[in-house]
Amino acid sequence: MSKLLTSLALVVSVLASSAACAAEKTITLAVKNMYCADCPFIVKKSLEAVPGVAKVAVSFKDKTATVTYDDNKADVKALTAATTNAGYPSAPQS
Repeated sequence: MSKLLTSLALVVSVLASSAACAAEKTITLAVKNMYCADCPFIVKKSLEAVPGVAKVAVSFKDKTATVTYDDNKADVKALTAATTNAGYPSAPQS
């Protein structure tokens, strides 16, 4: 019985530590092909559809999208793929 409890405690601690390692990150993407007032809406919806995305703000004026996401569930590649698949190629702003 004590081996079972020890094993269970180990599993719980590993799961807790992986959750603790997850961090909310924010990135600003430079977005191409935004030429009209509807474009930011499409870009925002494409990014919000990525699992792990918590917040999206799109600027038509600056041609950017600022995305807050859980880096355990999403990554920059998934974010840029989402906008590109919607017709708006993006890359991290430098």
